[in-house]
Amino acid sequence: MNKSNASTSGTSGPFGLQPNLPPCVPPPFLRKRSQALWMGVGLLALVLLSFWSLDLQWAQLFSLEAAHSMGRFIGEFFPPDLSPEFLPRVAAAAMETLAMSAMGTGLAAVAGLLLAVPGARLHAQDRARVRRPTAWLLNALRAVPELVWAALLLVCVGLGPFAGTLALTLHTSGVLGRLFASALERLPPGPAQALRVQGIGNLKVFLYASLPQVLPQLISYTLYRWENNIRAATVLGVVGAGGLGQMLAFHLGLFQMGKTATLVGAMVLLVLAVDWTSDRLRRALG
Repeated sequence: MNKSNASTSGTSGPFGLQPNLPPCVPPPFLRKRSQALWMGVGLLALVLLSFWSLDLQWAQLFSLEAAHSMGRFIGEFFPPDLSPEFLPRVAAAAMETLAMSAMGTGLAAVAGLLLAVPGARLHAQDRARVRRPTAWLLNALRAVPELVWAALLLVCVGLGPFAGTLALTLHTSGVLGRLFASALERLPPGPAQALRVQGIGNLKVFLYASLPQVLPQLISYTLYRWENNIRAATVLGVVGAGGLGQMLAFHLGLFQMGKTATLVGAMVLLVLAVDWTSDRLRRALG
């Protein structure tokens, strides 16, 4: 074989052979790490552009006049109304808010799990025919905020906590369904595959292999969403969905600042209690 053929074939070298050329790799700026870096730079540029495009009155916010107005407004909250005839009403509204958040989260956990199973690819051979339509449904549910759901549902069910509970259920179903589906897809395939090769049906494989593995994570996600929903439930009352928020909107509209301060304090205590309880439960789950 002559030199021209050897050079063109890429096999000539110190011992008559030339190592194969390295495989073609993408340029550095197209690699995943570089893509993440450029994405971060783009997000930073977007944030800076947002500050530039919005008419933010920073000087007015930190002016002495604004500080004086805010101080006078906060001073009107004191003393809070702790009268015996008002506190029982606050306690009843707080329990209503707690019940809305707990029931809405519980129903959403069940609905999210029912939607997560068809919305996830459970194993390599799973065709998951309805995965994409289910993902669209989950996206639609969580794309609409709880406050908008409540405003829409008030037309159907009227004022009261029922509309708030349904609003929390719909929005949280979309959030938990997406989280549950991702958790199911990340499961180790070994236990489920061991049952599947023995001819066990999909339902039993899910109940005896997949669900026990993922259950602590599902409970942790549900508790975390309960923490968020207790805050959302206090806001939903502003549109008439019951609970502390409805009382807050009423008394704040009448400029009854003492009663408003009591309601705000009840909201803070309720959120802290739910956060502490949820944190303890998550720690107990390991």
